[in-house]
Amino acid sequence: MPHAMINGCSLFYTDQGDGEVVLLIHGLGSSTRDWEYQLPSLLPQYRVICLDMRGHGQSDKPKGGYSIKGFADDCIAFIEQLNLEKPHIVGISMGGMIAFQLATQRPELPASLTIVNSAPEVIPRKPAEYLMVAKRLFFAHVLPLSVTARGLAKLLFPKPEHASIRETFESRWNENDRSAYLASLRAIIGWGVSDRLDRINCPVLVISGDQDYTPVESKREYVSRLGDARLEVIEDSRHGTPIDQADNFNALLLDFLRQSGSAAPTQNAMNQPL
Repeated sequence: MPHAMINGCSLFYTDQGDGEVVLLIHGLGSSTRDWEYQLPSLLPQYRVICLDMRGHGQSDKPKGGYSIKGFADDCIAFIEQLNLEKPHIVGISMGGMIAFQLATQRPELPASLTIVNSAPEVIPRKPAEYLMVAKRLFFAHVLPLSVTARGLAKLLFPKPEHASIRETFESRWNENDRSAYLASLRAIIGWGVSDRLDRINCPVLVISGDQDYTPVESKREYVSRLGDARLEVIEDSRHGTPIDQADNFNALLLDFLRQSGSAAPTQNAMNQPL
């Protein structure tokens, strides 16, 4: 399976299909494998690349500090090394943060952004937010990964019909490197590009589960500060929307990619007389 040497780190990726490029960026503690529900829908029309960020999956797990900017720098170098022209970038949770960082840093690179259950900052501002962050960091550092995995699996996929998804999630989560996971978690806290959203000049689709950690209203607020952007809310979904509502998610994503692709008419073209 292919690896790319990026910024001194060997990153694992999968590269399948033909057509416009769709780059899928996973979330914290996840990997390329968790896009398995999207591949059957995307591959008939697109070249789909899934990347394991450093510290995750089959990529190297170097010691030292991690940062969202560092993850974005890896993605930028990866895009340039593989000569990927104007990829559509899809990121969930931490992957959405990486996508925001990339698009504000290098706005000319992406053809579009799809941000899933994510935000352009994780900066506590109120006492309750500081308390929530402190609790999450404390328990992440104290509890074994197996306990965290079990709790998250029940929180994200609570229904009886989610039993097999819970089992897969828990098994994969337990494969995480603890040090790399904690370093990646610390990278999220305090990060933000909210003050640079005006640099993003590509179409943006924000998808939110109606029961995601981050309230829908907070997503509606930042979408209002983006240019060509819209918010879609998927009902009966938590943080793992591409998994627990795969069909609805895939339909929204495919529709957006068709509208944002190179074959899509531009606004100027649409306004020309026949």
